[in-house]
Amino acid sequence: MPIWHLKMNIPGVQPHAPTVQWQLTMKPDDSSKPWPYRRSIRIKGYDYAQEGAYFITICTHKNKCTLGRIVGDDIILNDYGRIVLREWNRSSVMRAEIELDAFIIMPNHVHGIVFIHPVGARGRAPGSAQPDQSGQSLLPGVPKRSLSSLILGFKTSVTTQINRLRVTPGKPFWQRNYYEHIIRNEESLYQCRIYIEQNPLKWAIDNENPDCRLSM
Repeated sequence: MPIWHLKMNIPGVQPHAPTVQWQLTMKPDDSSKPWPYRRSIRIKGYDYAQEGAYFITICTHKNKCTLGRIVGDDIILNDYGRIVLREWNRSSVMRAEIELDAFIIMPNHVHGIVFIHPVGARGRAPGSAQPDQSGQSLLPGVPKRSLSSLILGFKTSVTTQINRLRVTPGKPFWQRNYYEHIIRNEESLYQCRIYIEQNPLKWAIDNENPDCRLSM
């Protein structure tokens, strides 16, 4: 079921009527336009730890369809996909600065919208996060409580659990990079949400679709 919520105090994104937070499957809206998302270039000098909203895409290693399969306009998750969903939802619980918005898991990639808030702005104490996804930097040069730290922690946790499940220690599960778009206004936020909403409907013509059949 969709969760109704209201976004507040995001730079460049004004409060608006309640919008749906989608978890897995969506209904079509023929009036929307697709959102171009496959960009991997970080903006030089931009502080990805500052308050703001971001549209992100993370792809599986070699674009393999390891997360599930599309049936009609639904995504049917396998065990790996369910791990991804669980860990993504945990991100906002374990990280005080993170608020999650629309999110979709596709067979070989995920899309999500992330809001970064000042720590403590959402009523949680700065020290309330747990160690494994607390915002602490996992690698030198990765700022804590930043978009990069969120993605690194999420990818690391998912990879560790999946490798334990398939007994493949050290094997990569994700592509090394990720793709991001800075959401600067409400129209951009709307277009990103619609793109995520319609993603399963467009899988047949998606450039990321290798036309593979995944054994469940």
